[in-house]
Amino acid sequence: MKTGFICLSLIVITLCLGCKDRQVTESLDVVYGEAGGQKLVLDVFRPTVPAQAVRPAILFIHGGGWAAGSKSDYREPARNVAGLGYVTFSVNYRLTAAGRNCWPAQLDDVQRAVRWVRAHAGEYGVDPQRIAALGHSAGGHLAACLGTRETRDNSDASLARYSSRVTCVVDMSGPADLMLPLSAQAEGIVSAWLGGPAANQPAALRDASPVYSVDSKSAPFLIIHGRTDDLVSPKHAEVLDAALHQAGVESELLVFDGEGHVLSKKENADRMIKETLAFLKAHLSP
Repeated sequence: MKTGFICLSLIVITLCLGCKDRQVTESLDVVYGEAGGQKLVLDVFRPTVPAQAVRPAILFIHGGGWAAGSKSDYREPARNVAGLGYVTFSVNYRLTAAGRNCWPAQLDDVQRAVRWVRAHAGEYGVDPQRIAALGHSAGGHLAACLGTRETRDNSDASLARYSSRVTCVVDMSGPADLMLPLSAQAEGIVSAWLGGPAANQPAALRDASPVYSVDSKSAPFLIIHGRTDDLVSPKHAEVLDAALHQAGVESELLVFDGEGHVLSKKENADRMIKETLAFLKAHLSP
């Protein structure tokens, strides 16, 4: 559930080739809320050239085992994808540390981010009905939650009328069913995130697993995983894909042979990027 630096580097290189002449306006460290005594911030990237109509939006959600990483991990990809005609948001959320900010803090934060984007759609020229979530590892997990769950904490009256459900999801190497057997490394990460031994918290493991929230209202998914991922087993991708199909929801599963938790082969990264951009265009039509 570490940030996929190799994967991100390949995304940056490839997307730069298609966006190098596009002009993008950026707004960094924009506050979208406050929780747990800290300000929640995101970066915004949008095409400089005015549009005749509102644009679709994409939320980039970083990985890092819910305990590390930053919105800056996706700064270049978000900037480059904005050059293709999207408004993109790279989001920070509360990180787990020393028993603080445990689940579901991260869910609450990214759900708030989606609702904040909808509340500020006019300001950023966003179509509130066309918002995607994209993430890798822990970020893929949170993106999957945004596609399968309703708002958990709706106590903020200023956002109460806005949905946190996204239009579509790109889930890269994200854990989907935490009831499955975990590797020793993954169990340590999950235990820290839950604030205690994972094996002693079956209810929390189930609650944190997006596969159990899948229903007919879930968003379409593109699920990407490495066949030899020894941190998050590809079984997570398979059970999520199966659950979505069983619910009558569109899902496309790409499992790459010879790849682990991050993609290391350029040809696979190229295909992943091509499929991702096609999926986003099909569901958001920039």
